[in-house]
Parts: sequence; structure tokens; C-alpha cells
Amino acid sequence: MTFIIVIGGLVAFLSWFLTGLTLKILKKRAILDLPNERSSHSVPVARGGGIPVVALTLVFWALPFRGTVDPATIFLSAAAGMLAIISWIDDIRSLSPVIRLGVQCAAVLIGVYILPSGSLLFQGLMPIWLDNFVICFVWLWFVNLFNFMDGIDAISGIEAITICGGLIILSSIYQITGPDPWYSLTLGGAIIGFLWWNRPPAQIFLGDVGSITVGFLLGWLLINLALSGYWSSAVILPLYYLSDATFTLIKRGIRGEKVWQAHREHFYQQAVQSGKSHAQVSGAILATNIGLVALAILAVTNPFVALGLAFSIVFILIHWLRG
Repeated sequence: MTFIIVIGGLVAFLSWFLTGLTLKILKKRAILDLPNERSSHSVPVARGGGIPVVALTLVFWALPFRGTVDPATIFLSAAAGMLAIISWIDDIRSLSPVIRLGVQCAAVLIGVYILPSGSLLFQGLMPIWLDNFVICFVWLWFVNLFNFMDGIDAISGIEAITICGGLIILSSIYQITGPDPWYSLTLGGAIIGFLWWNRPPAQIFLGDVGSITVGFLLGWLLINLALSGYWSSAVILPLYYLSDATFTLIKRGIRGEKVWQAHREHFYQQAVQSGKSHAQVSGAILATNIGLVALAILAVTNPFVALGLAFSIVFILIHWLRG
């Protein structure tokens, strides 16, 4: 426990320091997210806070903390690094959706390729090629939904920290055959340091370099949790983000709108537009996510009961956001 606290604290401190330094550089170079009709902020805010978060995470993931470095982690880090670079370029000057999606697909394919041999999401109920296709699709969607949902102060920091915290707790209680808790610990620590600068009123945003890459890394952790047999817990931990983003995408798709374009139709955005503050909305999501972590633990022994309760509290949150 002492080791966990020391390492988590070290990563959080380094992230806090480097994010503050990055903020000064971004402001000096005027790399700012300017308010527009689709945004939920009223003043220019620096974007690119994901650079120190991603850099720290990948450095700590590459350390031989158990005496050796898992080759799969090296490939995953390379894929994440590629994703971060193209996303940063997109932050600076907008790239074609085709280019962005192509790089995301390549990163996800690398990630699926390095999954443990014989890993099946549906436990052999469908052909291997179809099982792998579903994993690719779900992972790709998670990468993008995490980016879509990063629209107000602290929201994605809270989401990432609670998911990482849930994964650490599950690993400490049960013998999960999957990524070591070290990965969740260091990613979560990096996000905690960033969150100091991103708390309302935010001074810096993750930007695509952060939200896309963090979504990719969290997706890997959650998919491995599902492949270890804890599929219900893997669904419950990010359930609010999954629900809000998926419902909004389907609604916009039915109307024939370009689903990849920025908008202000997510439930959390509606809440801010109706007069709720960023702190109120992010705080409500935090409270809901703490409940989801508890239900993810319950899901190990009572998956369908936990899923029913999880959907219920997410529905309550969404009803409050729309109110």
C-alpha cells in the first residue's frame, strides 16, 4: 500500500508540475481553445494539457517495475504515441476525419494484435474473426466517445480517475488475469496532477492529444478486464460516458447530421446550457461514478443485478442533467 501511495503521488506531482509548465508555454504560443457556438466555455483556454499526461504515462508504463518490460506494452505505447502525435497535429491545424480515423484504426489494430493469444470477448460464442472485429469496433468507438465527452471542466479527468480507481480496487480484491494495476495507477496519477489545472474554472484542456490517447489507453485496460471474464464490470465503470455519447450519436445519425462534428447536444452540455455550473455537473458525474465503481465490484458476484442498478443511477443522472 505504501508503495502504491508513493508511486501514485510521484506521478501526480510530476504531472502537476509539467502541466503547469506546459500551460505557460501554450499561453505564450497562443495555442488556445477559443469559445464558439459549440463550446461550453466563455473565455480562451489553453489546449494541449494531454501532452504531459500522455508522456508521463507512457514513460512509467515502459519501466521494468516487475523486473522486465512486457513486449506487448512497448507495442501498445508505440501505438499510443503515434495516436498522440497525429492528435496533436489535429489540435494545431485540423486534419481530415479520414486521416484521423485511419490512424485510430491502425492503433486499435496494433492493440488487438498484442492481446493475449486466444482472447475472446464472447467466450467462443462467435467466430474468432468476428469477435476480434467487435473488439476493434468497441475500442474505436470508446476512443472517439472519450474525445466527444471532453467538453467541460474536469469531466474527463473525473471519468479517467474513477475508471482507474475502479480497476485498482478490483485488482486488489480479485485475482484478475490482465494488465497489472501499475498501469491504472500511473495513468490515474497523471490525470490527478492534470486535474489541478483543469478544475473549474479550467486553465487548460486535454485537447485531442490527451482525450484521444487517454481514451485509447483506458479502452485497452477495460477490454482486458472484459477478456478476463469481468465483462459486466468493464461495462459499468464507464457507463455514463457510454450512455451519453452513444445515445447522442444515434440521435444525430438518425437526423442525418455529421456525427463527427462538434456540437452541444450531450446531456452534460444541455445541463450547462440550462444554467448548471461546470462544477455542479462534473460533481454529479463524480458522485455517479463512485456509485458505478461500487456496482462494478458487486458485478463480480451479481452481474445482472449490478447492471440493472448501474443503468438506473445513470438514468437518474441523465434526468437531472436534462432538468
